[in-house]
Amino acid sequence: MVGAGSAGSALASRLTESGRHSVLLLEAGGDDRRFWLQVPIGYGKSFYDPRVNWMYMTDPVPGAGGRPSYWPRGKVLGGSSSINAMVYIRGQAEDFEDWLAAGNPGWGWRDVLPVYRRMEAHAWGPSEFHGGDGPLHVSAPAADLHPLCETFLAAGAEAGVPRNPDFNGAAQEGVGTYHLTIRNGQRLSASRAYLWPARRRPNLRIETGAVATRILFEGARAVGVEYRQGGRLHAVRAGREVVLSAGAVNTPHLLMLSGVGPAAELAALGIEVVRDCPSVGRHLQDHYCVDFIYRSTEATLNEQLHPLSGKLRAGLRYLLARRGPLALSLNQAGGFVKTRPDLARPNIQLYFSPVSYRKAPPGTRPLMNPDPFPAFLTSVSQCRPTSRGSLRLASPDPAVAPAIQPNYLATEHDLAETLEGVRFMRRLTAMPSLRAVIAEELEPGPAAGDDAALTAYIRETGVTVFHPSGTCRMGPDSRADVVDPALRVHGLGGLRVADASIFPTIPSGNTNAPSIMVGEKASDLILG
Repeated sequence: MVGAGSAGSALASRLTESGRHSVLLLEAGGDDRRFWLQVPIGYGKSFYDPRVNWMYMTDPVPGAGGRPSYWPRGKVLGGSSSINAMVYIRGQAEDFEDWLAAGNPGWGWRDVLPVYRRMEAHAWGPSEFHGGDGPLHVSAPAADLHPLCETFLAAGAEAGVPRNPDFNGAAQEGVGTYHLTIRNGQRLSASRAYLWPARRRPNLRIETGAVATRILFEGARAVGVEYRQGGRLHAVRAGREVVLSAGAVNTPHLLMLSGVGPAAELAALGIEVVRDCPSVGRHLQDHYCVDFIYRSTEATLNEQLHPLSGKLRAGLRYLLARRGPLALSLNQAGGFVKTRPDLARPNIQLYFSPVSYRKAPPGTRPLMNPDPFPAFLTSVSQCRPTSRGSLRLASPDPAVAPAIQPNYLATEHDLAETLEGVRFMRRLTAMPSLRAVIAEELEPGPAAGDDAALTAYIRETGVTVFHPSGTCRMGPDSRADVVDPALRVHGLGGLRVADASIFPTIPSGNTNAPSIMVGEKASDLILG
């Protein structure tokens, strides 16, 4: 197996738990037993840390003002689940019905809900929608949430949006507080949930610092993997299958390096073509986010986390009791709303963070150094963008990152829906509860008063929500898709893909939970 991220950790654990099968798990990064990877708010420390982060930079994006987009991706056991914001969202039931309708039997909502329940140890215990004894603990924090979260929810009610205590329950629509992959004040990455209990098994061998460089083929069958570790090149043979779980960037990159991809592009780089597969690296999807920052008349986390004295107090509280702001995500509340009454399902996701910070250029400082005054941040993100990007080889050298073009806002539909989301946020923050605590809108500010100014703000300031997917799309067409519904690469033997790259369409919400579900589902397909 290549990749010990969200899907790979789950899959390696499930394949080895019976003791009948052996797995070699190759991870390009290092071990995840680092202090700041276990502290929930520590993702601000890993945002620009090359020791645990691939730190990709995309090509300039025409629809985003010609700006490149910075893409942090996990380079460590647990992958991006070790550096993400820990929000646990499965997606809408209709998302998986869409997968089923696209020609993927076994991937409808009735098929994946039992898999979600199996993987969960939900704080509320087992129910129709949740599992109670799975490896992945899901918390529903309340006591330590900032009081402004309640203000946000009250404003939602004033705007006619129902409260929803569980975005992973019977319906997704509404405003509420987010459930998080946190247990006892510590991050529950896929590695901690699945690999930590499994790593002592004699039939699981984990190699870290092992960068896969090529899949080895005999004819049209994958038989092994070549990887570089400690300055040396190694080759290993697979007894049964090669499974790629390296993520939506690295899985298509490795396939193309190995001769599986658009034939003309590979041949132009001198790569011997094993199979002409035009869809490898295509159909790239991601969520694009627009932030608002408001100066607050009420205290926010800025006063606790900006001054050194506040950082020390918060750190001491965390060390002594695993409580306080360090024990939570900054994305504490949010929601899913319809921006038009004729819509059948929510089309915009909301985020509310009782803190404000400005994103610095990559490598200049940690992500989260809060502003020195009380303020909070809200965001809107389109649930199901129609724009499609691409990922191509920039070089036949495995050490050279691929060329990534996310193509945000390439369709009029995406721009229009994002603008509707921005208008909704303006309406929400004008409700009495939020209006009472807003001193001023700092960004985009009162100068952005019409659609033209808001459109410019969307294009010039929007950022990724870090949900790349779809680059090895699952489907029945061997030319238009990369893997079949059993996750086998079309036209090749002994090779599967199990990670977010197989998503036919991006789920409505955060993608860590669906990625883990894919790893769990892959174990059923392989063992079955």
